[in-house]
Amino acid sequence: MGIGYRVFVRPTLRVQDSEKAHGRALLILRAFSSNPLTRGVLSLLYRPRKNIPIHCFGQTYQHPFGNAAGLDKRAEALRGWEAIGVSFIEIGGVTEHEQDGNPKPRMFRATPSRSLVNRMGFNNPGSQKVAQQLQQHFAKFGSPSVPLWANLGKSKITSLEDAPNDYAQTMDRLWDFCDVFVINVSSPNTPNLRELQHDTALESIIDSCTLVNQKNAESTQSKIKPLLVKISPDLSDEQLVAIVKTARDAGCDGIIATNTTTERPVSSSTTEEQIFAQTGGLSGSPLANRSTDIVHQIYSLTNGEWPIIGVGGILSAEDAWAKIGAGACLLQAYSGFVFEGAGLTKSIVHGLDKKLKEHGYSTLQEAVGFSHRITA
Repeated sequence: MGIGYRVFVRPTLRVQDSEKAHGRALLILRAFSSNPLTRGVLSLLYRPRKNIPIHCFGQTYQHPFGNAAGLDKRAEALRGWEAIGVSFIEIGGVTEHEQDGNPKPRMFRATPSRSLVNRMGFNNPGSQKVAQQLQQHFAKFGSPSVPLWANLGKSKITSLEDAPNDYAQTMDRLWDFCDVFVINVSSPNTPNLRELQHDTALESIIDSCTLVNQKNAESTQSKIKPLLVKISPDLSDEQLVAIVKTARDAGCDGIIATNTTTERPVSSSTTEEQIFAQTGGLSGSPLANRSTDIVHQIYSLTNGEWPIIGVGGILSAEDAWAKIGAGACLLQAYSGFVFEGAGLTKSIVHGLDKKLKEHGYSTLQEAVGFSHRITA
């Protein structure tokens, strides 16, 4: 929200519980997008005036920037996200079963370093209720004007052995409504979830979701939908190589790099030190370099032939440009919206447009992976 957000809104958020502040912000976004007048004001203030289209997953995105999973778990503010100009919306994480998540408090804000620590634990209404919410929304307002993505998580009560069925059931319930599906096996806040990133466990989940994809595509006489995997930034180089190979061989259409990290930066104050001592995943500025490095490695491993969505520490156009250079074709933010407000989309898209012109690129696609060509 630009200067107004930084001067008036952000200071008030500092004295509020982080999760409650998030809920209030989502409620405001939903309320302001509920009627044509205020929805128009949102668009006037925050929708980018530049188009930097990029073709990915069989669709042309108006620009590369969307919201990350976790900001709208219940698909409550779809028209709000459209109004502020994101080029795609990701809902969830959604699990097969409804669950409350971990005990509160479970989200902590470290303002000096512009970072968050959360241990939400996939709190969501469950796949059946989310599907009902989407059905009601589509019946009343139609489908969103931008691609709708669904982040799929594993229910806490489901064993690792039964995880493929858990993911597949959620995908099946949401298939009619969503354009892209993300297999989330990298959240640090569900016990042992990250074990599903490896070898046969990941392959089994992808295979189960692929069967659902094929079944629904055949029954509706339509195309199968893109299936992505979201990975952790805490992987070793060897683990990253293995996951990329497994996911590609199993037919995944792309990868999201990365989720939150269990690593911690050096704290700048006692207050931050207390926040960083909290259990959970860290996002925001301290994650930027590591997530960008992961994007860079994946691009090299796949010769730039596999779509990469860059997420982690994107709070400015400079951060976004670094991800594009590393090899990301699409981008997402979570903490960036917390610290920069709804104006983040506009500032990043306009900043990227300026970067393209400065560096002599006529399209965004030309710029993807530029750092590899510079160092080659």
